[in-house]
Amino acid sequence: MKRAIIDIGSNSVRLMLWSDGVFYKKVATTRLGRGLDQTGLLSEEGMARSVEAVAAFCGEGRRAGADVYAFATAAVRESGNGGNFCGRVREACGLTVDVVSGEEEALLGCIGALGERDGGIVDIGGASTELCLRQGGKTVFSHSYPVGAVRLYDLCGEDRAALTRAIGERFTPPALSCGGRMYAVGGTASTLACTMLALGAYDASKVQDYPITVGALGALTDKLFLLTAEERKALRGMDERRADIIAGGALLLLEAMKKLSLGVIYASDRDNLEGYLFLRGLA
Repeated sequence: MKRAIIDIGSNSVRLMLWSDGVFYKKVATTRLGRGLDQTGLLSEEGMARSVEAVAAFCGEGRRAGADVYAFATAAVRESGNGGNFCGRVREACGLTVDVVSGEEEALLGCIGALGERDGGIVDIGGASTELCLRQGGKTVFSHSYPVGAVRLYDLCGEDRAALTRAIGERFTPPALSCGGRMYAVGGTASTLACTMLALGAYDASKVQDYPITVGALGALTDKLFLLTAEERKALRGMDERRADIIAGGALLLLEAMKKLSLGVIYASDRDNLEGYLFLRGLA
């Protein structure tokens, strides 16, 4: 039994091929959520890139003999033309896109990272950030906040003071405590972990469970703001496709850790792709 899961995010479209375990993951950076905060709509360019990526991944999954499923997150659910986008995906490859709610998106990341364990996740995406906590085997908090790495870049560019204000206004969790390990989920977190590790190529086994301390993240964030996007691309471990948005994403994770009183958070390669597979009973 093979499954191909496609995650249509605000920054990228991702594919996971699964058969009693993850075969591989692939990513295409499409910036579907670029400009959403200003217009309330998905751009024509972002939709075209994303439809093309979904269709390509769908074809790859079918050629591998897998049943293919697709879900979409913040950019599609918040936009005024998300239905149009889903229709274009259906026309291009026959897939019906499952548009998940913010609370469910948070739950997907939590299930993917934690399985059945207690703990929590901070999932920094392109247009939103999810926070989910589990205690005693039950979900005690699950929420999506309207702030992410692409959205921050659209709103504030690389103005650190403006970014800090925007994060403070949009990421407003209540006082929470977590009885287990907290994980950082998503491309921002994995890119930061890769950069801290100075990896020559992405290695999921090294990223998984890598401890990101608030001190180390603060130092890296300061460094990123001193560099241009082109200069960041030269950093070993940096995903060049994220070089323009990574400083704001790092600041968002840093501020989230401070608000949640976390001295350390662990990077997770497992995320909402795995979460969707298990929550929908596809495994």
